[in-house]
Amino acid sequence: MNVSLEQAQKAIQTAVAKSSELGLKMNIAVVDAGANLVGFARMDGAWLGSVDIAIKKAKTARFFDMNTGEIGQLSQPGGALYNIEHSNNGLITFPGGIPIKNSEGLIIGAIGVSGSTVENDHTVAQAGVATFS
Repeated sequence: MNVSLEQAQKAIQTAVAKSSELGLKMNIAVVDAGANLVGFARMDGAWLGSVDIAIKKAKTARFFDMNTGEIGQLSQPGGALYNIEHSNNGLITFPGGIPIKNSEGLIIGAIGVSGSTVENDHTVAQAGVATFS
């Protein structure tokens, strides 16, 4: 089972609304269970450099089925996943990527958000994920 285009668009719209509410300009990516891009939005004026980061956050969250911030904690010097960000053609290991689960708890994709502080990125990503509950 995968995130559908319709579901991805709804999650992106919700994330855009949350970003606007916070006065932010974000890049938002949704990938399916195979980490393939299903939907993407770059809000007017969002950082160009964050396009790639948003997509990689979504892919990273799906590759390891955990929030990217959690991977970041594990990848610090001395951590169990130290230097993992150099694998898979580059990962993003700071907050803003979250796996998406269906009503049965199965991971069907992930969302990645970038364009502000990592705390704001995570908040906007959570808004997108909330459309699946």
